[in-house]
Amino acid sequence: MSQRLAFDTLVLPHLDAAYNLARWLLRSEQAAEDAVQEASMRAFRYIDSLRGDDARPWLLGIVRNTCFTMLERVRNGPQWVEFDDAEFEAAQGEAQSRESDPVAQLQRQRTRVQIDAAIRALSPPLREVIVLREFEDLEYAQIAKIVAVPIGTVMSRLSRARERLRAALSPTSLGQ
Repeated sequence: MSQRLAFDTLVLPHLDAAYNLARWLLRSEQAAEDAVQEASMRAFRYIDSLRGDDARPWLLGIVRNTCFTMLERVRNGPQWVEFDDAEFEAAQGEAQSRESDPVAQLQRQRTRVQIDAAIRALSPPLREVIVLREFEDLEYAQIAKIVAVPIGTVMSRLSRARERLRAALSPTSLGQ
């Protein structure tokens, strides 16, 4: 199989997942597009190093590494941060200031913004595992391979991420 055909067949179907991961890690749509483009070029260049036909974890690992390299390069804030209550509350305030749609649509939008803010407020190690598991539906072993940590670490990070999300999204913390 030619390099181009292998890339088109094995990697291109996973670009949406790559963008999704990059957007959550970098917290910016433009930066995510740049990261996916850079990661795609690396994937194309090194397609011969892919073992097997499951390119999704392989590509997401490249995207993850690219994102963390970009974060280090631009020093876009601290790489390892705790849950940011101020950022979470600011995002909730933004959601409340955009109230002009019908009630049901507004409630869905508020919920979406609250969840997004809660996920953004997680530290990168917690954010990446929750995105890979809950949004990309990857297995623990695949996540462990992408993140380059033992499965037990993936499980503990997922547990902490879920607990922080539960606490941030509980009715008492949302003022409901």
